[in-house]
Amino acid sequence: MIGGFIVTGSMPKKVIVRAIGPSLQNSLPAALRDPVLQLRASDGSLIRENDNWRDDAAQAAEVEASGAAPKNDFESAIVATLAPGNYTAAVTGKSGATGIGLVEVYDLNRWGDCKLANISTRGLVASAENVLIGGFILGGADSNATVLLRAIGPSLASAGVTNPLANPTLELRDSNGALLLANDNWKDQQQNAIEQTGIAPNDSLESAILADLAPGAYTAIVAGKDAASGIALIEVYNLR
Repeated sequence: MIGGFIVTGSMPKKVIVRAIGPSLQNSLPAALRDPVLQLRASDGSLIRENDNWRDDAAQAAEVEASGAAPKNDFESAIVATLAPGNYTAAVTGKSGATGIGLVEVYDLNRWGDCKLANISTRGLVASAENVLIGGFILGGADSNATVLLRAIGPSLASAGVTNPLANPTLELRDSNGALLLANDNWKDQQQNAIEQTGIAPNDSLESAILADLAPGAYTAIVAGKDAASGIALIEVYNLR
């Protein structure tokens, strides 16, 4: 599972990246038992790798100080201060194990001229309930945020991804699970507004939702139309 994020602005940003698996087992018996996490720069160079978050005493102290330490010792976490740019968090199973995992990025300093402007996750969308789920939290208390959500599938073929999801669908839900907006093909609704963002999907079968949202927790769900399966990318852009 690959999670990407973008730091914008002129100042470094401190983040914690987590790979969660065992904590999910109460609700997801197929959860990954021992995730391994790598944090890489835009050129693919390895910044840091972690298996169990307590392995490195100095990093463990930073993880605990963040207030976002994983609940299980087999889960992974990395605290890093990153210059503006693109980053990738890759989650694998130790010794080739497979299962359902969660990759997360938390903003640890929400001040100054720097912003966590984009988060994305690439993974397998299968049939039935095996969808791709992206959660995001909008901080602050005094203003809404404009976000663009994208569900990308067909465009991944040009990037060398085999078995891309041919026709993704996208849902935006609030913290209670209530459906706020849904989209199949991005040109069906909001076409002009999405085009004006400058980051409209490249393929007309891909999905997008532009929304003005109050602070809170939200979930974006990507599925395959007519229960199709394949590799998809879910993205959330913080536009304002």
